[in-house]
Amino acid sequence: MELITFVPSTPNSLGIELELQLIHPRSNDLAAASEELLAQIADQRFADRVKPEITRSMIELNSSVHEHPMGLLVEMREMRDALCEAADAVGVAVSGGGTHPFMRWQDRAISDTPRFQYLAEMYGYLARQFTVFGQHIHVGVKSGDEAIGLVHRLSPYVPHLIAMSASSPYCEGVDTMFSCSRLNAVNSFPLAGHMPPEVRDWYGFEAHIAQLRSYGLAESIKDLYWDIRPKPEFGTVEVRICDTPLTVERACRLAAFTQALAILVMRDPPPVEGAFLTYRTNHFQACRFGLQGNYVTPDGQRMRLMDHLRGTFGRLLAVADELGTRDMIETLRDEMFKSGNDARWLRSQFHRVHDLPLVVESMTRAFRGQREAIEQTAARKRIRALSEPMHDVQALAAPEVAIVTEQLH
Repeated sequence: MELITFVPSTPNSLGIELELQLIHPRSNDLAAASEELLAQIADQRFADRVKPEITRSMIELNSSVHEHPMGLLVEMREMRDALCEAADAVGVAVSGGGTHPFMRWQDRAISDTPRFQYLAEMYGYLARQFTVFGQHIHVGVKSGDEAIGLVHRLSPYVPHLIAMSASSPYCEGVDTMFSCSRLNAVNSFPLAGHMPPEVRDWYGFEAHIAQLRSYGLAESIKDLYWDIRPKPEFGTVEVRICDTPLTVERACRLAAFTQALAILVMRDPPPVEGAFLTYRTNHFQACRFGLQGNYVTPDGQRMRLMDHLRGTFGRLLAVADELGTRDMIETLRDEMFKSGNDARWLRSQFHRVHDLPLVVESMTRAFRGQREAIEQTAARKRIRALSEPMHDVQALAAPEVAIVTEQLH
């Protein structure tokens, strides 16, 4: 059996990845402009941390490693501002959000890298449908055994993170009736889901990967589309279930929540035997209903997810005081309980303007830090989700973006 080296990292250190949308500024459809944007920022000091994604309408923004999420927030704001300036020069806008509200997957172009071309060949149309946008959160651990233990202990809190980050209610011109529709695309892949419950330590993880390889089911850990997985070359546990929030501020608050949660759950007893029985149902409830979903605890208690989340925030505050992150975690708590998640905000925008392209425009403005300036008259009104198309997606399809040649450097 081939050994997989786990490179230790500073415990509870933090990093994030944000998959971002490139938007045509006139049509507000996706723009296939990642190559041009990457060329535009090639001389920036953070250029090596902006990467292509599977289709040319996406980029991935990677943070450096931080011990405190306030340092992460400072860095992400700097990167956002420089990225938006470069995007302006190229002639596109940048947005968060887990899905684009009306893009057509048929129009997406696969990025020209060997792995992405392989994925397109292997998975067919699923590769283009995978034009969805997530936030990954990395938490540092000292060893492979600790990584496996943390994956198990974080798993009951997957619904909490799905619900708080949800920002993908619209897909292909339709209100999906989900708070998070993005994970439906992820779940199409054969190795999606969660780590097998029988994997209890790093040796067991190595044995599981070796078995997948021997059966020809996976070539590497990259083929595991698990909600949470070890990242041995980084020395982290990677939480992969969040939609990309509309703002870098919320992204960093979610990272602060995850960092404190990782400490809290490692102090708790391990989940009871059979805890994964509730996993798929809790996952669905959080995707479908967001914070209003039902939740079944590992020991079988039924409650509203919002109520369990309220108790979780209460338990986290002592850890947040140790870390110096109480302000960030309390802000996230207050946002969730007073205004709701980004999916709710997006529906309030549609209720106000009744036009999905204008909703996308509000998404690009929110990413720039202008969210407070956007009218939110319907923010607290309950919006009825409809499964009928709200726009003719074909009519909204935009031509390829025209690239402006102005340079920043």
